Amino acid sequence: MTSPTIVPCPQCKTPVRWGPDSPYRPFCSERCKLIDLGQWADEQYRVPATPDLPFDDHPD
Repeated sequence: MTSPTIVPCPQCKTPVRWGPDSPYRPFCSERCKLIDLGQWADEQYRVPATPDLPFDDHPD
């Protein structure tokens, strides 16, 4: 039998067992999950992107 995988909660760093007994994984609780969701909604997290290229209707 293998030992369970333990990961740190992305918000509070509490160890979380990765399995069906942890319904909010990778978060330790619903509270940490909602804090993270709120940070995305407030645009505190950003995904890097490349700038859009200008659109040219008439190629040469």
